[in-house]
Amino acid sequence: MNSIKLGAQLFTLRDYIKTYEDCEATFKYLNDIGINVIQISGIGPIPAEKVAYLVEKYNMDVCVTHTSLDRMLTELDTVMKEHKMLGCDTLGIGAMPDKYRENAESINEFIKITSEIGKRMHENGLQFAYHNHAFEFAKLDNGRRIFDVLIEDTKPEEFSFIGDTYWFQFGGVNPCEYIEKISGRMKVCHFKDYGITNHTPKFVEVGTGNLNLDAIYNQCKKSGVKYIVIEQDICEVDPRESMAISYKNLIEIAKRNDK
Repeated sequence: MNSIKLGAQLFTLRDYIKTYEDCEATFKYLNDIGINVIQISGIGPIPAEKVAYLVEKYNMDVCVTHTSLDRMLTELDTVMKEHKMLGCDTLGIGAMPDKYRENAESINEFIKITSEIGKRMHENGLQFAYHNHAFEFAKLDNGRRIFDVLIEDTKPEEFSFIGDTYWFQFGGVNPCEYIEKISGRMKVCHFKDYGITNHTPKFVEVGTGNLNLDAIYNQCKKSGVKYIVIEQDICEVDPRESMAISYKNLIEIAKRNDK
């Protein structure tokens, strides 16, 4: 039995979840290859009730979503209702909008806004979560990294994290070190591997790149991560085939580290 639940970030399969019919075919495909944990992201304009029906039909555990900040700001009650319908208690955003990335003052404004959202979610039994890219590891004029500000200047009950292994590495930090820094504040971790071709980083299937995913998996266990989902932004093969390769390799990583 894996100590961490393993699954798929649907953003990888975004071209196959644009309509209800395609979404059902994709859920069936995932179920057929043994995946019953998903993060909902990149899905087409499908009513929440219909998605919830497919979630139940294919026995999917929705561990988190990516939801736009605009919807959280303008339709939070509806968004929370939709997530409860999906059986999902964690609402994530993919990144802070550009206007908040400029300086310490704008980042503080982002923290103020999202912490208020996170407070309302917490009061309703839900959790706000932030997914990192690489820009969060840039240093501000005061010498602090943006990601460190997000960790240190927020409350755990109002602001949690969806760590991303590739973007930690691309941002020039040690993935294990930062997973440890957000220990207890990350329910879901994105596993994506980091390859190099002609001096250029690229996304590759889990277990085929240069990341020490065994060490990262063990740090996830120590840090209280409940779910690991596979995300690959760009695939050189059919994304469904890519997902199957990554899932097979992730299972092997889990097996050898859960002995």
